[in-house]
Amino acid sequence: MDAKDVPETATWPVEQDDVSFARRSDAYLGRALGLACYILGDVDEAEDATQEAMTRAWKARRSLRQSEAFDRWIDRILVNTCRERMRRKRRLREVSLPDEGEHTAADRFATLLTRDSVGRALGSLTVDQRTVVVLRYWRDLPLDQIAERVGWPLGTVKSRLHNALEVLRERLERDELEVRR
Repeated sequence: MDAKDVPETATWPVEQDDVSFARRSDAYLGRALGLACYILGDVDEAEDATQEAMTRAWKARRSLRQSEAFDRWIDRILVNTCRERMRRKRRLREVSLPDEGEHTAADRFATLLTRDSVGRALGSLTVDQRTVVVLRYWRDLPLDQIAERVGWPLGTVKSRLHNALEVLRERLERDELEVRR
């Protein structure tokens, strides 16, 4: 696990047992998967990223000092995991070829995103822009909490959000013009 995945100020209290941590993690899973889906745009990738992030969190659970910081701490691990996966995905292009006669089920989440104009627009963002937009509008986090979760200065978060909203606006306007034609 990289040091950037675990904030320096965090450690799970020694008096908290592994069962408490596991319960808290289980309660977080649904939100984690949703966040990963929107950042990655693919359910299979999101499931893998969520599992990887939860494994990282479990291994680093003793580094969380304040149990009330759990959501911020684990969000940061998940966001960093998603960002790493997106970077790897850009470098490695995978093409899966089904066996003859095998029919693969489409990723319904990805299909929904591509049918939806906002989903298509989200797909045109960089991973950093998408992360900020998802944390701001899907998680409804204020900018200072986003900066804390991703480990960026507040100005960087503001800039990436501003640029992302410009890209979204342009893409949605273009889609609207195409629909009118």
